[in-house]
Amino acid sequence: MAAGSRREILGGLGASLALAGLGSGRAVGATRKIGYAVVGLGSYATRQIMPNFAGCEHSRLVALVSGTPAKLEQYGEQYGIAKTHRYSYADFDRIRDNPDIDAVYIVLPNSLHAEYSIRAAQAGKHVMCEKPMATSVVECEAMIAACRKAGTKLMIGYRSRFEPYNKLAIELARAGHVGPTRLITAEHGFPIQPGQWRLDKPLSGGGSMMDIGIYSLNAARYLTGEEPVEVSAIESTDRSDPRFRTVEDRITFALRFPSGIEANCISSYSSAHNGYRVIGTEGSIDMEPATPYVGQVMTIRKGGRTEPRTLPAPRKNQFAGQLDHLAECILNGNRPIVAGEEGLADMRVIEAIYRSAAERRHVSLRA
Repeated sequence: MAAGSRREILGGLGASLALAGLGSGRAVGATRKIGYAVVGLGSYATRQIMPNFAGCEHSRLVALVSGTPAKLEQYGEQYGIAKTHRYSYADFDRIRDNPDIDAVYIVLPNSLHAEYSIRAAQAGKHVMCEKPMATSVVECEAMIAACRKAGTKLMIGYRSRFEPYNKLAIELARAGHVGPTRLITAEHGFPIQPGQWRLDKPLSGGGSMMDIGIYSLNAARYLTGEEPVEVSAIESTDRSDPRFRTVEDRITFALRFPSGIEANCISSYSSAHNGYRVIGTEGSIDMEPATPYVGQVMTIRKGGRTEPRTLPAPRKNQFAGQLDHLAECILNGNRPIVAGEEGLADMRVIEAIYRSAAERRHVSLRA
């Protein structure tokens, strides 16, 4: 999720520029690091993504894009980025002429993900895009099509897929470590502070569901390895709260999967949650907290015993792992495990969740 001041976003980006023509990609050698340009210098980019290039084996930060000259100066100097490799949004399309840039990491407000991902692909660059992938299924499909046409990779920033405890939870749940999964509960939320772009629907595309709720949804999908066939949802929002003039606060939603697994999930902007539980016929796998930047905790209940599961410190954290995964896919010609189709799948369910809440009915997701 990108972060930044609303003033910077609205003032720096301005109107969308016309899309550039298709640029040719550039072959990369397996002996060098893949060069990234980070697009959007809000807090998530500057506090989480950019510092973790230091832990990468196959990736390096080579360029910056921002609508704030002071940020370009500050972070350009901090990371040793040449002035020729610092771009404004107005001259973003010039990245096509920079052979040091192999990939871009889009860390902008949700409503800008599609435009800048498509423009990056047309400039011949591979794309890492923050979640949610976009604000609609139509936009997601356009992003996938643009990258396919340009012959570039498209990966979505699902960092938890590269975090050791979540990787282990997926392995255990799908292998039936506590018996076949029957139920999943997943809850994510935090009390949001006013004045953020996430509370402005034209920028965010929605409220908590488009931000923190996607962790609950994505967890249910990756823990089952299935796609839901039905969804039901209830929204609870206090419209007298100035934070929620245009976006929702809490959504409680239920998913039903083809195998019969059910998932009960919470997305909230007014209460604190970060965890999930996989309940099988023989016990449960608990993750609380499940998806923070650091500090995941796993507990397994099985055979009448409840015990913590502790993993050794990883060689690289989830952020470096995510960056390097795209780099390795570029170098080796592989498909990312969280390619654009993964973001599209989440967005299809999110649209169904919103429809279910609005129409107060179950919504089928069967093809």
